[in-house]
Amino acid sequence: MFLNELRASINTLKGAGSQTCQILARLGIADIAALLSYFPRDWEDRSHFVSLSQWNQERQVYTIARVLAHEWFGYPKKTLKVHIEDETGRAELICFNRPFLEKQLVVGKQYIISGQFSYRYGSLQSTNFEIENAEQARTSTEFPFLPIYPLSAGLSQKILRRLMYQALHIYGKNLEEELPEPVLKKYGLLSKSAALHAIHFPKSRDELEAAVRRIKFEELFYLEVLIGRRALERRQEYRRQEPALPSLGNSLSQGLSPLQQRLAERLPFKLTYGQLNAINEINHDMAGPHPMARLLQGDVGSGKTLVSFMAALRALEYGGQTAILAPTELLARQHAENAARLLEPLGLSVAFLTGNIKAAGRSALLKALAAGHIHIVIGTHALFSADVRYHKLRLVIIDEQHRFGVLQRSAIMAKGDHPDLLMMSATPIPRTLALTVFGDLDVSVIKDVPPGRKTVKTHLAKQSNEKKVYDFVRQELAAGHQAYFVYPLIEGDEGSSSSGNLKNAEAMAKRLASSIFPEYRVALVHSRLDEDEKRKTMTAFRAGDIHILVATSVVEVGVDVPNATCMVIEHAERFGLSALHQLRGRVGRGQAQSYCFLVYSDRLTEDGKQRLKVMLEYSDGFTIAEEDLKLRGPGHIAGTAQSGYINLGLADPVEDSALLEVVREEAFSILERDPGLLAPEHLVIRQVLERAPPFAQVVL
Repeated sequence: MFLNELRASINTLKGAGSQTCQILARLGIADIAALLSYFPRDWEDRSHFVSLSQWNQERQVYTIARVLAHEWFGYPKKTLKVHIEDETGRAELICFNRPFLEKQLVVGKQYIISGQFSYRYGSLQSTNFEIENAEQARTSTEFPFLPIYPLSAGLSQKILRRLMYQALHIYGKNLEEELPEPVLKKYGLLSKSAALHAIHFPKSRDELEAAVRRIKFEELFYLEVLIGRRALERRQEYRRQEPALPSLGNSLSQGLSPLQQRLAERLPFKLTYGQLNAINEINHDMAGPHPMARLLQGDVGSGKTLVSFMAALRALEYGGQTAILAPTELLARQHAENAARLLEPLGLSVAFLTGNIKAAGRSALLKALAAGHIHIVIGTHALFSADVRYHKLRLVIIDEQHRFGVLQRSAIMAKGDHPDLLMMSATPIPRTLALTVFGDLDVSVIKDVPPGRKTVKTHLAKQSNEKKVYDFVRQELAAGHQAYFVYPLIEGDEGSSSSGNLKNAEAMAKRLASSIFPEYRVALVHSRLDEDEKRKTMTAFRAGDIHILVATSVVEVGVDVPNATCMVIEHAERFGLSALHQLRGRVGRGQAQSYCFLVYSDRLTEDGKQRLKVMLEYSDGFTIAEEDLKLRGPGHIAGTAQSGYINLGLADPVEDSALLEVVREEAFSILERDPGLLAPEHLVIRQVLERAPPFAQVVL
């Protein structure tokens, strides 16, 4: 029987009464399988004694001590204080809500005391401790490492340990193995049964580490098997019937197609190594027998859009159309303008389609699209409206992919006959996360940025010192440059009562224009303005007719104004790391040195300090994404919390990244050799997937 099939009730265990079962149910423990899968959060080392005098040298004290006296303090509710002594010194046990210890801790007798101690009120004290009768204790020899579990009110470590010990001896001895025997031997892994015993009650530090590795390996293995099978299903679903174009060669210089080469020759700069490598990988995929499914990652300003245009040229050479989906009309329009400037001279027809296009113009555009007269169409959600028809949609490009849900991605893909898919993200996703969330996609990464780009200098400023920021911005404006001022709210009465002290974009636009920068033209843009007004404002800002643009995070994505050198983000602690990095990326797009000022509240939380410290220390988006992952957890990075993620027990994709890569290689290797898992040694994998779905789940 597999672990997940142990559905016996907890009340089959001695000492598991109805009240205990109710408490365990609150922790999600309703049966033996859930109990044995409830892993310790830590282990208490009782392999050697730690005296009172060593209280600050080890994690906790573990000593034999004699009870000297009882004392009661506090009024009206009295608390017991127990004075103890070992061979090295004296201490006090503060027994909050444990008056019954007066009878259990008899004056003059010895007990084994384990707990965390600290100096308070002039004496060594502990409020978090456990006791054991020294004469009857066998714990240190039987269980040198005791498990410490997450608890709920009414449940003690002692009760949970006793139940766990019973469950292991009754149900945990003859569990079926859940990993193939060759894998166990290859990586020197413990059996499932041995790993479970060792994770809860290890006999040595080495045994504990081996058990942790075994359980993490299994969790990650089945995660990668699920991802690998999905990738295989996607490839097997459709094979191209059309003949492939001639190979372009393997070297980067040879990797450009004729149309791509013509575009490269027209550019006033050379493509970076990262761009060339990504183009080469995309071309290779598009020439293959299966539709491409690739994620293109690159930091702000790395040139992903140009790479996507190169992919569109390759699609045209195959006789197909390209649809480029952007999350906002502002960004879609900018892409359309750039595409028209770069691609129309090569003979391509570029169209812009959003929901705001007038009926007459829309009708003509849709007819041209259906007839194949339009080669590249760029727009928002309108691209997958019911009345939109394509002649031959060969390539779908989704920009800022994390802003679209699974259903939206499926809707645009359904417009073609299994088109190639290229998803782009300017919010870098750490490799460890990409291997899980996007594990069935190939990933291209553009690490470098176009030559000549200068790193944006980042400064922190308290709200009480913001006059210095205004003075600096004034100098930049006087030099002919432009600036952004970004606020978390549009107007003052938004959100909860806590927003009362926050500055808002509407009020600050008026203040900046009237009293702080009266000599400069100030404009406001935010999500509630209609698209035409936003477009006119952004066009004027890009043309230099507006000096200061006041905005919310609506300018986070896509706006390209090379003359803007200052980004001022007020209440910076209210923004996530990803948003802060994207906003900072709006400046530094020209030749002049650019600056980002993170203005924060004088009363800054610890979490806020950590995020601003990351922004101050790092400029690389991938490093920032790794730090964001550590601070917030994997489910919130790059929108994955909205589209589903993974659910693991003990393994962590970040901390266990090295193991993840090993496991991924093993799982994919097995699936490539035996896609149906029909070999005798792979039967166990199929059985686990069919009979007891693994703890690791992928929902995307």
